[in-house]
Amino acid sequence: MKDKKGASRKSRESKNALSRRDFLRAGATVSGGLLAGNSRAIAAPTVPETPVLGPGEAPVTLRINGSENNIHLEPRVTLLDALRNHLDITGAKRVCDRGTCGACTVMIDGNPVYSCSVLAIEAQGHEITTIESLSDGNHFDPVISAFVNNDAQQCGFCTPGFVMACRAFLNKHPHPTLDQVKKGLSGNLCRCGTYHGVEHAVLEAAGMGHAGVMAPPGAQDRKS
Repeated sequence: MKDKKGASRKSRESKNALSRRDFLRAGATVSGGLLAGNSRAIAAPTVPETPVLGPGEAPVTLRINGSENNIHLEPRVTLLDALRNHLDITGAKRVCDRGTCGACTVMIDGNPVYSCSVLAIEAQGHEITTIESLSDGNHFDPVISAFVNNDAQQCGFCTPGFVMACRAFLNKHPHPTLDQVKKGLSGNLCRCGTYHGVEHAVLEAAGMGHAGVMAPPGAQDRKS
């Protein structure tokens, strides 16, 4: 008698049980209904048309060292190439051209950037500062003077980028420690290995009061 009741109960449970196939079919039906009902909510939003520039030259205005420069460039031209090849501002150097060595460093809105990795057309509307702004021929930024005093350059290819990186770093960290200097300049490479001189040049420039100007390099007695 128990066996018949147990078998009858199992039979009813199996009839009432929801199979895996039924579950998936029901889920698909519900999901389809939700998607159909909310089609307006999930539709891609419309955006205004953006004018397409290129592949030919387009007008570009770059504010460099406080002056507006109007030129025509292909949209693919980097800021580095615009500076060197179109504006004859050659302080930033092309070395790796891969955004790894820092020889092309300039400042955009006060931040150091690799100019080989920024499109000139994207730099519009921003303040671009190059190493040319750090000297007027008679007075030099303390960073430049400190580089001379500490023999912080050899071949010179990386020097402009390092000077700009140092200036940007000191603008934000006027009284750094040596460890902070090392970390702050880690994005620039010197193939001649003058890191010791560069690091101590930054510390010297910080001690000079880097916001001011100094006499041309060599006016002070060089350190032994």
